[in-house]
Amino acid sequence: QVQLVESGGGLVQSGDSLRLSCAASGRTFSNYAMGWFRQAPGKEREFVATISRNGNTYYADSLKGRFTISRDNTANTVYLQMNSLKPEDTAVYYCAAREGFVGSRNTYDYRTWGQGTQVTVSS
Repeated sequence: QVQLVESGGGLVQSGDSLRLSCAASGRTFSNYAMGWFRQAPGKEREFVATISRNGNTYYADSLKGRFTISRDNTANTVYLQMNSLKPEDTAVYYCAAREGFVGSRNTYDYRTWGQGTQVTVSS
């Protein structure tokens, strides 16, 4: 089973950008579709973006155009570039791995999760 470690979170101001990273180890990274999710205080975990094994991407409608998911199979890492950040983007961001070719917007389709990284956007 793959292990995942997120990094890159922090405190930023509205309008700033951040790039989150998720480093994978333990199994062949290229065998997994990857996803990013987030969870704000008092809310359910929600889908952000997913990338398939061959690089096809899919985003939550509300985030399309501001967030970009990418992967580097040589570095065993998936990224989430977040631009024009807003206070409502404040959440813990999690990456997740799914064995298979395509990703999913459903949390229950992912078997492995990282520990999360906090993103806080001040107004």
